[in-house]
Amino acid sequence: MNNMKKSILNKIGIVSGILFLAVWELVVVFLKVPIFILPPPSRIFIALWSLKKVLFLTHLPVTLVEVIVGLVISVIISIILSLLMLKAPILEKSIYPFLVASQTIPIIVLSPVVIMWFGYGLPGKVAITILITFFPIVVNTYDGLKNVDYRYINLLKTMGANARQIFWKVRVPAALPGFFTGLKVGAAVSVIGAVIGEWLGGNAGLGVFSRRMASNLQADAVFAAVLILAMLGMGLFKFVNILEKNLMPWYFQTKKNRSES
Repeated sequence: MNNMKKSILNKIGIVSGILFLAVWELVVVFLKVPIFILPPPSRIFIALWSLKKVLFLTHLPVTLVEVIVGLVISVIISIILSLLMLKAPILEKSIYPFLVASQTIPIIVLSPVVIMWFGYGLPGKVAITILITFFPIVVNTYDGLKNVDYRYINLLKTMGANARQIFWKVRVPAALPGFFTGLKVGAAVSVIGAVIGEWLGGNAGLGVFSRRMASNLQADAVFAAVLILAMLGMGLFKFVNILEKNLMPWYFQTKKNRSES
């Protein structure tokens, strides 16, 4: 029953997407909207096909490296900060406000400063990606580590478990759902950080490409780059989702049992 429902929802999503593109195409054609303002989807796909070598072989690998490196470092920083705040509550009081404050400042305002510090190369792009991705990961991971059902902890203590065993048997499994939730959000928005850095300066990358095409009023090429960026973000989100299901089978089995009961 669930598989049938998923299949129906997937078909609805595909049909909705096709209808959206068809309406877009018709509106642009009948209203005679200038191509440099809003190109029809057909022109975007033509541009994507004609520029595929430049986009996929020259610019996409650069952006992909920036995103993956930034996301990996962001995960490492988030886990370390979460563990430090868990072990030392005083650090939570001192670090947490700065974490929140870092998200109140628009990233586009901080980006030029970050580029001044780290340069226009890979470190600068990675630093901006970290700024935009680490917050949801660290917040969700820390909440998962902290908000544990203490009945499980007390049960293990009565069985003679030490602090390390309680950490791995209770806190880590409890934190994994929150960690993956934050990671999915971070993965989806990670491309934003890389592209912002590339817009500020660089020699290659999808952000650099789209900036050049925009200056030449080639909107179809700009939309082609945006389409690849959207696919990249969705692909990273899907990868984390698959990773989550493979590393936490018990969690999804419990959710399934609850929904069926």
